[in-house]
Amino acid sequence: MVRAGITVARLAEAAAAMADEVGLDKVTVSALARHFGVKDASLYSHVRNLRELRVRIALLASEEMTERIAAAVAGRAGKDALVAFADAYRDYALAHPGRYAATQMQLAPEEVADSAGFRRSVELTYGMLRAYGLAEPDLTDAGRLLRSTFHGYVHLELAGGFGYARPVAQSWARSLDALHQLLENWPSGAFNGE
Repeated sequence: MVRAGITVARLAEAAAAMADEVGLDKVTVSALARHFGVKDASLYSHVRNLRELRVRIALLASEEMTERIAAAVAGRAGKDALVAFADAYRDYALAHPGRYAATQMQLAPEEVADSAGFRRSVELTYGMLRAYGLAEPDLTDAGRLLRSTFHGYVHLELAGGFGYARPVAQSWARSLDALHQLLENWPSGAFNGE
């Protein structure tokens, strides 16, 4: 019998908090069962396996992160929107490293089909980039550039990879200046890979 009060939403919240505290790779069904004071089997009526649990963390984190980014970019365009977007992205990742790690998991289309967070994240990114006058395929290329730049920077920062004396926040601000300049001067003509 499932312990009263345990729901899928409560499991996802507890698992997300655990991921932030000890790392996504240490979140297990057994650890979560211990947290709730129940046997592992009690949780399997809510989640099928560890993969589903981690997907639920990713979906929760995606929605939280997207809400923060949406609030940050509301009413902004151009460089102001880019900086607000990037700062909200970085702030979320630094404050919630386990949840952020879950957002980087490769998810199957059926796992994200009902996720407003993932869909809205793409819409926010493309909306911001359209203000720079970009259209497809440049929207996709620029979106990939931003994601890889933001993720790479945050990943290195979380790992303590910036050891030089210059403050990391100053380098972040200069990186955003450079991205803004690049987006304003995006190369013309679609590259077809030939």
